[in-house]
Amino acid sequence: MPKRGYHHGNLAQALVDAALTLIEQKGPTGFTLSEAAKQAGVTPAAVYRHFSGREDLIAEAALQGYEIFADLMQYAYDSGQPSALASFEATGRAYLAFARKYPGHYIAMFESGVSVNHSPELAAVSARARGVQERAAAGLSQHIPTAKRPPAAMVSAHIWALSHGVVELYARNSPGTQSPYPPEDLLESGIGIYLRGLGLLPPDK
Repeated sequence: MPKRGYHHGNLAQALVDAALTLIEQKGPTGFTLSEAAKQAGVTPAAVYRHFSGREDLIAEAALQGYEIFADLMQYAYDSGQPSALASFEATGRAYLAFARKYPGHYIAMFESGVSVNHSPELAAVSARARGVQERAAAGLSQHIPTAKRPPAAMVSAHIWALSHGVVELYARNSPGTQSPYPPEDLLESGIGIYLRGLGLLPPDK
């Protein structure tokens, strides 16, 4: 899925794109607004027509990232239907795919320190992304009596944390690290062990 494009003269989007490049190169705290302005080809003063500061600029990058991410998660979920397991596993793989394809957005979303409550819009779109995986988790437990079902939000949070850990350790070429197995295999096997431990999948025969 492409980034939201901008036409000539759309300064706000030009600054976001500049920030995404700098985030990839230097991290979310490694660049200044002046650098973003220079890369976008405008004066530093022009930045403040659209953003109150660097955090506001990064928050917009995170918002756009969450929009892409939520759409990707929904697409992954839909691609696995009608199988609840296929949908759930697809959302995990989508997390890895997103981190690889949109590293600047990923860092802005998860590593910048900008809260998802920075704005109502950011809170809403991040909740939409989480909601897709929660819906996938809920589908896995339909065969279990209601009183014994694990909370879908808990299952989703655990898999989100597992996905994030695989990305951080093995899917982003961190210096000095090398995955003993392909990241996708690590994630799939981890999800399988976790789901079997909860009784959501039958044991291997």
